[in-house]
Amino acid sequence: MDLSSIYTQLIMEHNKSGHNKRPLDNPNIVERGHNPSCGDDITLQLKIKDGQIEDASFQGVGCAISQASASMMIDLIKGRGLDEATKLAETFLGMIKKEVTDEKELEGLEDLIVFQSISNMPARVKCAVLAWHTLKEALSETYFE
Repeated sequence: MDLSSIYTQLIMEHNKSGHNKRPLDNPNIVERGHNPSCGDDITLQLKIKDGQIEDASFQGVGCAISQASASMMIDLIKGRGLDEATKLAETFLGMIKKEVTDEKELEGLEDLIVFQSISNMPARVKCAVLAWHTLKEALSETYFE
């Protein structure tokens, strides 16, 4: 199986699954991300407890890439500390910008490495990074416990 078919399969599975696309009971943080150029629109919900992301979900509409990126991001950050989640966001965004290329560093992104080729598709970059920018904005807020 070649990389493009693995990429397509993972994105389609996460786009269709919906396991992270749901309302979250009593989130500490709710942050909206919107891409006016294509209409992708998500609301990220996080439940933070003792400095860790206890649970997370998203709602919204968008293309398969934006929806899959949000879903896969949530799988990766659940149970992680806030600093670690922020670092993962910086690594993902750096990968898309071609600023982070060290394979050892990229390993932390797990399956999200399939988005590496998005950097070669400028029209899709904003789709892939929407959830990640929304996460960074949410974690920069100081109103959670």
